[in-house]
Amino acid sequence: MEFLSLLFILATGIHWLNTQGQRKRTTLLAEQLRPYQIEKHMEQLTGAYMRALGEADTERQHQIWQLQDMVEQQLATEFQNLAREFAKLPAPVTRAFKVALPYIDQLSPKASFDMRRMLEVHAQGIEHTLRNVQGLAPKERSFRMMAEMFLMQHSCHWFCKSKTIASARMLTQHQTRYEQALAAVSPETREAYLDVVQA
Repeated sequence: MEFLSLLFILATGIHWLNTQGQRKRTTLLAEQLRPYQIEKHMEQLTGAYMRALGEADTERQHQIWQLQDMVEQQLATEFQNLAREFAKLPAPVTRAFKVALPYIDQLSPKASFDMRRMLEVHAQGIEHTLRNVQGLAPKERSFRMMAEMFLMQHSCHWFCKSKTIASARMLTQHQTRYEQALAAVSPETREAYLDVVQA
């Protein structure tokens, strides 16, 4: 009985510490995001891409894609600015836990990853897709951009909460599994992303 009580107290303590850490990271990211309209741009682009992909008329499809040029540019620019500003923050507050256990990063640095590097990876991925350096057809480019945005959003949710919660949110919000998004981004983004989370 004493063992169960001790276990309950320990679990309660870990949960409380996790909640405090999540709250701090969420507040930090929200403060950094406040000057930008990244979420709004993502919603507009996702909706437009889905409309274009579901459009039978090729001419109308291309019109929808062309109308997104300015929003794509705004997203890429704002995300680059976010990554640049976030990179100025000190290391301890920019660490995200790979496993949701408080202070695990102090036991092993490999138990966390640096969100500063992660945001830089996503900024480059979005920019490269915008410039279409691989010469993708509009349909494939739309899929690529959505994957880049979804994986970036996943990283933000992972930083604030956990990988499990981030993956569940992606599935609920976009009907996309984490593995699908990771497979659909550019090979360069995927390689750089895995370097960060597996370092």
